[in-house]
Amino acid sequence: MNWIEKGWYGHHKQTYWLLPLTVLFFVIGVVRRALFKLGLLKVNHFELPVIVVGNITVGGTGKTPFVLHLVELLKRMGYSPAIVSRGYGASKSGPDFPRLVTRESSIEESGDEPKLLAMRSGCPVVIAPQRSEAVRYIIEKTSADIVIADDGLQHYAMDRDVEIVLLDAERLFGNGWLLPVGPMRESPSRLNNVDLVVKNQGNDAEGAYHLVPGDIYTVESSEPVVLEKGAKVHLVSGIGNPNRFEKTVADLNLDIKSTTWFPDHHAFTKEDFAQIKLKENEYLLMTEKDAVKCQSLANDKWLVLPISANISASLEAELVSIINKKCKKST
Repeated sequence: MNWIEKGWYGHHKQTYWLLPLTVLFFVIGVVRRALFKLGLLKVNHFELPVIVVGNITVGGTGKTPFVLHLVELLKRMGYSPAIVSRGYGASKSGPDFPRLVTRESSIEESGDEPKLLAMRSGCPVVIAPQRSEAVRYIIEKTSADIVIADDGLQHYAMDRDVEIVLLDAERLFGNGWLLPVGPMRESPSRLNNVDLVVKNQGNDAEGAYHLVPGDIYTVESSEPVVLEKGAKVHLVSGIGNPNRFEKTVADLNLDIKSTTWFPDHHAFTKEDFAQIKLKENEYLLMTEKDAVKCQSLANDKWLVLPISANISASLEAELVSIINKKCKKST
């Protein structure tokens, strides 16, 4: 955790000297939302229903597993979903935007989360800096009949039918301040206007939404690997909330020898792993989001711990009810 995250989620006030920037962020946000409401900034409307799955805080809420679960739920409901994303980390060189991401797309073309979504969802994934352009691409060039926007709660130029916000149950709003003094993209009052707020309970099996670890496999070849309890692992990650990853691994009764954290969406290089010396019967363990960027660097001692969403029957029923009420299926 770097100094600014310690300010957001700790008890010190190191970030408070950034208060003038927070005031500016607040003013820009208020003016921007007012311009959209007054019709002075264009809102793009679409023939297909759009579901936004987003945050009001910066990263680390378990959004990607939730999106993947939502894809499967929509398929069971008879929809053909597609996903749009800003494509953070995708190179501007290469195919033009909007850009269709497939399993074969390079990480430079796709960014980490869109590549993972394309690999696991089995549905079209389209990225563009302006998500509205990605939605239009889906309408014109795919057979999808509903769109999930991975993030984009604050992308008000994109009209939406349903807004779902994920919160980390442990971190919640941090110190409660807007960026950059705190982790908030918008004030907590924004939650009064969304369709559903989902709290990620981490690995708490009693929560309506929690994360479940899957079967470990190798980064290099996706071969399954069974680790005995007490197996020695070194954790490496560049995600929004690596502490949850560490807790998940600890709950598996693995022996964590070291942790190496990088910023969210970090572009890994060989040099990042130079200080990690794996002894006999030791492994390097990372998340799927990290692994999609590391296949060319990995050997057979580099492993992946996949994570899936577990959603209670009551929460899923609420989701179905909201979708049935607010998303009109195209004919």
